[in-house]
Amino acid sequence: MKEKKFLFKSIFSKLATLRWLNLSYPLTPLLLTLLMVMGVIILGSGADKSIHRNLFSIQPADAQTITPSDVWQIVYQQLPDFPRENKYISKENGKVAENNTLANRLIRYHIYTKGRAPIYRLDWKLTLADYLGANEIMYDTTYPGNDALRENPIEGDRKAIKSLTHSQRDALVQVLVNIFNPTSQNTVPPNSNTAPSPTTSTTPQPPQRGGAELLK
Repeated sequence: MKEKKFLFKSIFSKLATLRWLNLSYPLTPLLLTLLMVMGVIILGSGADKSIHRNLFSIQPADAQTITPSDVWQIVYQQLPDFPRENKYISKENGKVAENNTLANRLIRYHIYTKGRAPIYRLDWKLTLADYLGANEIMYDTTYPGNDALRENPIEGDRKAIKSLTHSQRDALVQVLVNIFNPTSQNTVPPNSNTAPSPTTSTTPQPPQRGGAELLK
């Protein structure tokens, strides 16, 4: 900051000297150049940093609105009858982990364990097919809740998903897609039996043998 003040003083000092020599008229291009240089220095001193700081501060706020820790609560707001499966005991404090719900674990399994996109119906259908035993194998050791609960909830969660009707599973998929991708215009209504187009996902993962019926 001191260097910038020194530079400004130096510039104005030279301008004053030239003005004293009565050379102000021929210096119009020089004055414009100096003013442009000063403007660039001023912008670089803090305004530009402030703009970048504001842009980056917006991103975490937007990202926080769609984190799995928040989404599961919205799922139960829109689907109050969806099984909670939250009676498991926490390893940490020995109390019932009420916030460790089926929706919470389902979302974490989908995003973190399987690395699937949360904005496409097909990917969510593949995840539900995992729970139904018609797609990829689910492993106890990597299932969400195994490290935090005294009892691994994987079997109970799979039974809960299997107990849902086709329309209930389809409604769950639609709610999840709407939450993560509220601007989506190419979603299929929950009551539709039409299979989603493979082009709806940039990286579709075809189900293994026996999962075709689950994607209808």
